[in-house]
Amino acid sequence: MGGSRTYPYGSTSAVRAHVLAALGVLKLATADQMHRLMAPGHKDNKAFRNAALDLARHGLAVSEGSARDGNKLWNLTPLGLDAAAEVLDRPVGEMGGTARGAARSGAPHAMAVNETVIAITRTPATATRPVPRQQPAPTAPPAPEQDPAPRLVLETPGMGWIGSWSTEVPLNLPTSRGNRAGVRADAVLQAPEAGLPVLFVEVDNCTESADTLAAKFEKYLRYFRLKTKNPLGSESPVWRTQYPPTGREGHPPVVVVFNPGTRTGPQALKNRMNTVMELTRLVWSGSYHGAGGGYGAEERDSYYGYADAIPLLFTTLDRLQTSGPREAVWWRCGHGQWETLPDALANPDDHDAWYARDEQRRRQRDEEREQQHQEWAAERERWAQEPDPEPEPTLEAAPCERCKEPITGPLGYDLEFAPPEDGRHCPSCRTDLHQQYPTLRQAVFGRRSRSK
Repeated sequence: MGGSRTYPYGSTSAVRAHVLAALGVLKLATADQMHRLMAPGHKDNKAFRNAALDLARHGLAVSEGSARDGNKLWNLTPLGLDAAAEVLDRPVGEMGGTARGAARSGAPHAMAVNETVIAITRTPATATRPVPRQQPAPTAPPAPEQDPAPRLVLETPGMGWIGSWSTEVPLNLPTSRGNRAGVRADAVLQAPEAGLPVLFVEVDNCTESADTLAAKFEKYLRYFRLKTKNPLGSESPVWRTQYPPTGREGHPPVVVVFNPGTRTGPQALKNRMNTVMELTRLVWSGSYHGAGGGYGAEERDSYYGYADAIPLLFTTLDRLQTSGPREAVWWRCGHGQWETLPDALANPDDHDAWYARDEQRRRQRDEEREQQHQEWAAERERWAQEPDPEPEPTLEAAPCERCKEPITGPLGYDLEFAPPEDGRHCPSCRTDLHQQYPTLRQAVFGRRSRSK
């Protein structure tokens, strides 16, 4: 399309707004990156190149160099930053700087940050077609729905949109001379619709040492530990004054996106990840609590507390570009496997998980006790329905030879003072016979028991 006197390169207001929004967030980008981030359904990036040229004509954008792949880099002027704040509906004070002069070195780190934002956002590629100059006649039948252009491949969805991102975000630490940036986050994503109220992103081009990279997370921890008093007088974390709560125990999550390129091989990258993970163990590992077995349990159980831990995640730029952020491309330090983002952010061994296990144990014991009570009740019911057993017949005692009474004696008779049983007389008769005077024969030869 031909241009006008105001916009000689023929850009539309929609594409100019796309360029302002992209540069307002990314600070520095190529036309191709703005095209893939904002409107990948366009045939090519020519519309974005024309929009950047028209904005430069009005003093809103400027190009001061090229990326290492030869593409021209664009950034905003202070006036363009004000216009981008209007497009993004953000306060001008939150827009950050203009990245002036950064393009002269090719900005490899900024390019990697841009590619990370594009890979996570994955703006849907909506097909676009020219608007017809003439509308069809009212009597013409409606045109059938057409399939998307063949070049547009339906990809896995991403997270957030351009307004969900902020880049080069300073996290200030108070000092005796005021505030200073303790650490500057490469990017911050706020996508609550994707379960991410806040996610801090660090992009590593593998050009600095592992010690330098690990030291950043100690500064993150210092910042997350800062407290401030709210109007009610109680203390709350400083980061909560800028970002919403995460809904999980502990500090906000931080992800490291490794971009080794061709400089670092797979084994070297793996070694770098392991080194950073070991150097930051005190940052991401929780505190152990031996809680015993819980409610009436004999076995031991425990949990980890993550109230003062940072969920530290690893991924690579090529994984994000190939599979997207909703696949198992996240490695949570301490989990030991590639997971989806919800699984990586979960704490399966925290106090809530222990409490759930304890509740399960309690319910199981209640069920076992209830089952035992039911078995006892059924046993009692069975006993109640069974007839009483017939009493065993009592054997009649032999009568006493002397008095013909039972040989066991009358009921209640004290047998302690009765003579020994002889099998023939009752206790009373044995006592009487024992007390009689002996005969001459008995006196001479002694009493002899008669054989039965």
